[in-house]
Amino acid sequence: MPASHSFFTVDLQHGDAVGQLYGEHHGWLLSWLRHKLGSAHLAADLAHDTFLRVLTSRAHVTLLQPRAYLCTIAHGLAVNHWRRLDVERAYLEALACLPEALAPSPEERLLVLEALHQADAMLARLPHKARRAFLMHQLDGHTYAEIAQELGVSERMVRKYMAQVMLQCLSLSLAD
Repeated sequence: MPASHSFFTVDLQHGDAVGQLYGEHHGWLLSWLRHKLGSAHLAADLAHDTFLRVLTSRAHVTLLQPRAYLCTIAHGLAVNHWRRLDVERAYLEALACLPEALAPSPEERLLVLEALHQADAMLARLPHKARRAFLMHQLDGHTYAEIAQELGVSERMVRKYMAQVMLQCLSLSLAD
């Protein structure tokens, strides 16, 4: 049976199983990522991060389609990478509009970028409507009534969404 159709149980807590998965599929994943991303360097980074994610997982799974499993992880990592670049690009564009006297130092820029990445990651973990309600309120200045109408939910639900986001923000700040 070809390696792409192999069935095996992977106890992701054991390096041997991950090593087997790596040996059978790393080259293919690297090639697939290179083709999708157009960058050998980025493909190598994401392939590495994919197997690192598998290795640090605590799952015990039977992989019927190991390549599909790896692609799902790699795709999520690629999306995170592109979203991170978008956040950085938006921040740098905003900085370019500042007068030089108000521009932050390189250290301050790094701290702000780190905070932006943490906030972006926190928002990405939220359910879609909670994230959307928060952004509509914070960025667009919409009232809870306007958000409720736009999302097709009650104002009470909007308050619950906002509480959910605030709990995430609090947990993020306590983690620091």
